[in-house]
Amino acid sequence: MSKGTTVSAAILTSAVAAALSSFAHAAPMTEAEMSAAMDAGKEKCYGVSLAGMNDCAAGPGTTCQGTSTVDYQGNAWTLVPGGTCTSIEVPGDRAGSLEPLDRDLPA
Repeated sequence: MSKGTTVSAAILTSAVAAALSSFAHAAPMTEAEMSAAMDAGKEKCYGVSLAGMNDCAAGPGTTCQGTSTVDYQGNAWTLVPGGTCTSIEVPGDRAGSLEPLDRDLPA
């Protein structure tokens, strides 16, 4: 195998591994994972994640994790350290919420 072929194979292998890990990350959280996160002191915080970076709940027609389509989407939540959600500031003098919000929803 030539040096160029070896490098190309390594790049292809890395790309496939990255794609597979992103599919695994996009799977909905299991009840056990959610329970473990809550036991670790995490809380659901709505309206603070960037598009595609939510942990779950992104409104009707979505499957869960990574499915928000708008930055700071009000009906999408992310797990954050307990007690910090409402102090997380987002652009426009807004903050995170412990309950779903009716702002920044997809059109």
